[in-house]
Amino acid sequence: MQNDIKPFNDMASILSNPILNTDSYKASHYLQYPPEASAMFSYIESRGGRYDRTLFFGLQMLIKEYLCRPITPAMIGQAKAFFAAHGEPFNEAGWRYVVEHYAGYLPVRIRAVPEGSVVPTHNVLVTVECDDPQVFWLTSYLETMLMRVWYPITVATQSWHLRKTIRAYLEKSSDDLTQLPFKLHDFGARGVSSAESAAIGGAAHLVSFMGSDTVLGVVAANHYYNEAMAAFSVPAAEHSTITSWGRERETEAFRNMITTFGKPGAIVSVVSDSYDLFAALEVWGTELKQAVLDSGGTLVIRPDSGDPRTIVLQTLRALEASFGSTVNSKGRRVLNSVRVIQGDGVNPDSIEAILAGMDEAGFAADNIVFGMGGALLQQINRDTQRFAMKCSAIRLGDEWHDVHKDPVTDAGKRSMKGRLTLLVNRHTGEYRTATLPLAWDDRTVEGDWDEALVTVFDSGKLLVDVAFSEVRKWAHAGEG
Repeated sequence: MQNDIKPFNDMASILSNPILNTDSYKASHYLQYPPEASAMFSYIESRGGRYDRTLFFGLQMLIKEYLCRPITPAMIGQAKAFFAAHGEPFNEAGWRYVVEHYAGYLPVRIRAVPEGSVVPTHNVLVTVECDDPQVFWLTSYLETMLMRVWYPITVATQSWHLRKTIRAYLEKSSDDLTQLPFKLHDFGARGVSSAESAAIGGAAHLVSFMGSDTVLGVVAANHYYNEAMAAFSVPAAEHSTITSWGRERETEAFRNMITTFGKPGAIVSVVSDSYDLFAALEVWGTELKQAVLDSGGTLVIRPDSGDPRTIVLQTLRALEASFGSTVNSKGRRVLNSVRVIQGDGVNPDSIEAILAGMDEAGFAADNIVFGMGGALLQQINRDTQRFAMKCSAIRLGDEWHDVHKDPVTDAGKRSMKGRLTLLVNRHTGEYRTATLPLAWDDRTVEGDWDEALVTVFDSGKLLVDVAFSEVRKWAHAGEG
């Protein structure tokens, strides 16, 4: 047995061990179910929250990373040693059964709504079932890992709703809707808790947008969703690259950006408030104006401090005074050769306030790009959309029984019961949660409703490997 145990200082093996990717108390649960239990069924839902609809995304990443590799004797040995020292019982026989009868692959069936689907809250999004009496408890054991799908869903949901907000202002004030995918840029990599969060959350944002500086998020979208390149960026200055020239040479630092990166069709972003934003705007509009025009590119000014709504309008007005503007067909003004990116204090409320203020002032939404950091990838949690995974049915012997919770102290935590599925109306697109039995073959159900859930994973096999382009099509199918 000692040969099975990997050292506990090998964090890579620990993090890749599905047996340890759980809560401590889960290790004891196999002893707590009724002795005649033979199968278990659970589901995941958003029980409401900030938004009334959720954009489903991210399960494919979790399945590929954690469930498509087999349990090994070494993993079992490692987990046995940990739980013995940790004070919890360990179901060694159950895990060895998985290795011996399923070659280490978990005999679990996962069904889910297609990634990119926008589903009203209070509906089942994922179901998990194990019907092998020897290891039926795996359904609940996987809750900890699978429940983390709340994170990419919530990021994707927030970005989807922000896209709707920005689109509305573009439709009102702009002649060019093609710029929409680049209007909200991911600045969140340094504000998240881990590299994994940057990857998962960064990928989720890209369902609705195509601009990102979160490298790991772009890589994750490419890797897990079969995409050549999911997002793009542009050369941009930060305070260190400007202030390293010294205050007296700030103009030279600005000129270097245009000389180095300015070319026809290029976009160059320059932070301009390292010392005095208004003095910098004066320099851009006088001494450096011709260099900007001659470059043939677009200069994007980043004010990085002050009240966002006020500063954006002050910056736009200063740039308009220097570079001029053109009135579009909506009667709004579009700056010539220059734009603004606001990356400080950006959140759903400030985006709405800035766009509203610009519209009131007669500026088209063309003139602004948003860079969103902590509020995009970090200022959310599981309760933002009140996600939960609950057991809703258990088979005792040969008969299924409904399971649910209904606490008198919080009706909002009432769970659904029975073996569940999600139905979609083939005419209206409306969703509703229904109770099985329905065939597992996704057959058409009676009337105008079809099953929306599809089997995406079964006993170690990923059965649906969706492309990122398809996720985006699902998410934005209703756009013009």
